[in-house]
Amino acid sequence: MKSKEEKLLDGQQDEAPQLNSSLTQAFLATTAQLPQEISQTQLQQISPAALAYLGDAIYELYVRMFYLLPLQRTDTYHHLVVAQVRAETQALHLRSLIPDLTKTELEIVRRGRNAATKRPKRVDPDIYQQATSLETLIGYLYLTDSQRLTELLQKLHLEK
Repeated sequence: MKSKEEKLLDGQQDEAPQLNSSLTQAFLATTAQLPQEISQTQLQQISPAALAYLGDAIYELYVRMFYLLPLQRTDTYHHLVVAQVRAETQALHLRSLIPDLTKTELEIVRRGRNAATKRPKRVDPDIYQQATSLETLIGYLYLTDSQRLTELLQKLHLEK
């Protein structure tokens, strides 16, 4: 018979807690604090590739926090997260968000798509461009509007 801790690590809980407002608040707190304010001029000087670089890290942090509960083994976390941060999944997420994006956000997505020049061999170029566009949008929103970022991330259909 397994102990309660072993059951938790195996993901064999009776009730799997859903991502709740406290995790969302933790994400907001993590992403809302910049070391310094960025001016509009400085923001415009940041390349779409640099925004995508930042957005990639923020997106992965969000996904990792999403899968944090219920408690699982590290390799299980890894498989769940990798499935969500793949270019193909990111492209699907972007397509699902398009109807909800503002004109400014759509422009950021366009800039991100055009910045995706280096492509991995295993991914279709269109898919890679869409994934980079999502990362660019996330990076931009991280720097400009963390509330909006969280709102859009919560619209993604991540599966437990």
